[in-house]
Amino acid sequence: MYPMNSPPLAATNRWFALGIILTFAGCVFQEAAPPAAQPVSSVDPIEYVAPELQKPLAALIKALHLDADQALNAENLPQMREQYRKAAELRPLPAPVVEERMIPGAAGAPDVRIYVIGAKSDAARPVIVHTHGGGFVSGTAKTALLPMQKLALAHDCVVVTVDYRLAPETPFPGSLEDNYAALKWVFANADTLGVDRKRIALMGESAGGGHAAMLAIAARDRGEIPIRAQFLIYPMLDDRTGSTVITPPWMGRYIWTASANRFGWSSLLGVPAGSKAVPAGAVPARVENLRGLPQTFIGVGSIDLFANEDIEYARRLMNAGVATELQVVQGGFHGFDNMMPNSDASIRFKTALDAAIKRAFAPDKK
Repeated sequence: MYPMNSPPLAATNRWFALGIILTFAGCVFQEAAPPAAQPVSSVDPIEYVAPELQKPLAALIKALHLDADQALNAENLPQMREQYRKAAELRPLPAPVVEERMIPGAAGAPDVRIYVIGAKSDAARPVIVHTHGGGFVSGTAKTALLPMQKLALAHDCVVVTVDYRLAPETPFPGSLEDNYAALKWVFANADTLGVDRKRIALMGESAGGGHAAMLAIAARDRGEIPIRAQFLIYPMLDDRTGSTVITPPWMGRYIWTASANRFGWSSLLGVPAGSKAVPAGAVPARVENLRGLPQTFIGVGSIDLFANEDIEYARRLMNAGVATELQVVQGGFHGFDNMMPNSDASIRFKTALDAAIKRAFAPDKK
């Protein structure tokens, strides 16, 4: 990360710095002003940020020149992808071991690149199938290697993170089929990987959380692989947010905005976000039947663009009889836990997630 008192950064350096800061959380864009259709507030949006996060966020905005309109679109998408490519050059830890593999994709689809972390054939440990963030249109599994190594160490588990194909070049269901191919491969190769087939979980952040939710629904519907749990970190679940569903101007003001959301969802769906009809299974929030999904942890900040849709999804899961935990962090914006990992808010957030993982991975009682 660049020091907060650094001189003005060139545009290319800003994108690179942003990639380093939020590769685990998603993409970084900020609009100059909320959409005209949103309700107007006379309060400075920074006042809605948790007090301990206000100064660090303001300093970051100033240092990285985020005040200008940087709406995500087809023109600057290559630049954003380059930011992720550079961020992926960061070296992972020496252990646990990371193995890059190419596995068969769905019928007629190309092979899928995955990264297997911490596999040991002499054990039967839980496994997390992870899907990275990036608004459905950017990011790479390689940028998640370091945090996934730390996760594997903290919970004595195997992690498999998937380098799924990106939209708009590959619209839905291409990425879902890539992720499902990885899930099937993990299940089929459990003995070699040292994986307990009864303790398979899904995890993702931002768009990766949306992918994990899609994958859980597909696994339930196809009935081939049992899923123990899903851990959804500020997941991107509803294409209508920021299009046909308007949020208060302080929600989604920082980091991931309504305009970026519209672009990401439209790219994935192949139709404008908020359309009356979307591909079946592409939008978790539009799936009518949520019964039979695995136990779920959802975490989000209260001023994240996804706050309302995540809370609503948790409510629907609970009403469907799914064991669900919802963690809403007061004043948390999108990706706050990665930008300010040592803050009290981030520590509370991580503590709740770690506890949920431990509970889900506890051995079955005999």
